[in-house]
Amino acid sequence: MARSADRVPPLSVALDPSSATPLHRQLYSGLRQAMLDGRLRPGTRVPSTRGLAADVGCSRTTAVVAYDLLFAEGYLEARTGSGTYVSAALPDARLQPTRPGAGTDATRMDDGSAADLSCRGQGLVRLARVTGRRRGIRARLFSPGEPDLAGFPFDVWSRLLARTWRAPGRHRLLPGPVAGDPALRRAIADHVNRVRGLACAPEQVFITNGTQQGLDLIVRLLLDPGDAVWVENPGYASLWAVLAAAEARPVPVPIDAEGLSVDAGCRRARLARMAVVTPSHAYPLGVVMGLARRLQLLDWAANQGAWVVEDDYDSEFRYTGAPLAALAGLDRGPAHTARRVLYLGTFSKILFPSLRVGYMIVPEALIEPVARARAGLNDLSAGTVQPALAAFLADGHFAQHLRRMRRRYAARQQALLDAGRRHLAGLLDLAPDAAGMHLVAGLAPDLAAVADDVACSAAAAARGLTVPALADYYLEKPDRQGLLLGYAAVNEAEIEAGIARLAHVLSGLSR
Repeated sequence: MARSADRVPPLSVALDPSSATPLHRQLYSGLRQAMLDGRLRPGTRVPSTRGLAADVGCSRTTAVVAYDLLFAEGYLEARTGSGTYVSAALPDARLQPTRPGAGTDATRMDDGSAADLSCRGQGLVRLARVTGRRRGIRARLFSPGEPDLAGFPFDVWSRLLARTWRAPGRHRLLPGPVAGDPALRRAIADHVNRVRGLACAPEQVFITNGTQQGLDLIVRLLLDPGDAVWVENPGYASLWAVLAAAEARPVPVPIDAEGLSVDAGCRRARLARMAVVTPSHAYPLGVVMGLARRLQLLDWAANQGAWVVEDDYDSEFRYTGAPLAALAGLDRGPAHTARRVLYLGTFSKILFPSLRVGYMIVPEALIEPVARARAGLNDLSAGTVQPALAAFLADGHFAQHLRRMRRRYAARQQALLDAGRRHLAGLLDLAPDAAGMHLVAGLAPDLAAVADDVACSAAAAARGLTVPALADYYLEKPDRQGLLLGYAAVNEAEIEAGIARLAHVLSGLSR
C-alpha cells in the first residue's frame, strides 16, 4: 500500500463526449486552465496517465495525448523516479493580467514585474509565443527548414572572411550604404537575373537581416492600420506577427492545386492593399502557382493598385526539371508597366541560419522611398559578412554548394519516402515533392479517428522529434490534417531510425 505522502489527489475535468472537440483537447484545455487560474499550482504532482484516465472517466490513450500536449508546451515536467509535476514556470503565466486591485491592467512579464503594454504590444507578445511554439521544440530530427550544416564549405568561407578582414580599409569600418555592400548587391542581381528570370539592376537590391526584416520594412512603408492583406492559408505564422505590428488585417485565402486562389481573395477582400505569396513552392503545402494564376494575380494587383510580395524562400532546391521563373520576372511589359511585385530572398536557409543575411528587390519606383526609410529608421544590416558573401557568389562557390546540396537533399527525400513505406503504412501518407526541404505527411484515416495532428506533433515532440502540425499553419479551421517532416539536416541512417521512432509514437496513439 502506498504511503500517504505518495498519494496524488484526483483531478476533476468535465468531459463532454457529444462535443465536436476531441476528448483529448477537452482534457488538455481543462488541465491547462486549472494551472493558469491557480487550482493546479506550480510544483504540484499530478496523477499518472492511468490514474488520470480513472479520475475523469476516459481512455488511457486520451490521457496520454493530453499529457503529451502539456509536456510539449512546457506545462508539465517529469522528475526521474518521482513522477509528473506542474512546471515551476508556466509558459502562459506572463500573459495573465494582474489581479483586481493591482492598480493596472499591465501584462505580467517573465521576471514577475508588470509592464504597461499597449493592446498592440500585448498582441505581439502573445503572437511571439504562439509562433515560437509553432516552430516546435528544437530537436534536430525532422525540423523543417533546417539546412545540412555539415555540408557547408567552412574552409572556403573562413578564407574569404580572412581575405576581407586581414587589412580592412576605412570604408569597411564605417557604416556602409543603406542598401548594403555594392559588390554583394551586384552578385545577387546577377544570380537572380540568371537563375530566377528577373531583370533587375543592382540598385533595386537591398540587403536585410533576413526575410522577416525585409517584410517588416515593406509592411510599414506600404500599409496603413486596418489595410487588408491576402495571406496564404495555410502559410507562415511569422507573417502574422509582422502584420500585427503594423495593425494590418490578414485575410486568409485558401490554396488550391494552382496556388493562392485569386477568385477567393477577391470574394473576401477585393480591395486588399497587398498579397504575400510563395508562388514557387507554397509553404508549407508545396503547391506551385501556375502561369495562368500568376498572371491573374498580377492583373488584380495592377487593377487595384495593390502590391504583391513574393517570398522565394527555397526555390534553389528543385530536384526535377529546370528552376521555375519567379513571379517578379513576369511583372513587366505593356500589361504591367507599373511594377507591383517586391521580391524577398534569403541565404539563411541555403547556407546556415546564423548568417542572418537576406535581400529584397523592389520596383524602380520604390528605390528612393525604401532607401530613405532605412536611413530614417537606421535599421542597416551588419556589414561584417557581406564582402565575404559577395565573393562566395562571384567566385562560383555558391553555385557549387547549391549543386551539391540539391543532390544530397534529393537523396534524403527519397530515403524519407522509403522509410515511410516501411514504417508508416496506415499512419501517415507520404508523397514526393519536386522541391523544398520538407514533406507534408497526411494523417491516415485510422490515426485521424483517434488523434488530430496537434496531438500527434506533441506526442512526437515529447520523444525528441520535431514534426509540426499542419493545423498550426492555418488562420482558419484547418481543412486537412498532417505533419511536416524536414529531411535536409538528417542523414539517411538518422532518417531510418527517426521514422521508426515516429511510427512507434503514432502507433501508441492509434491503439
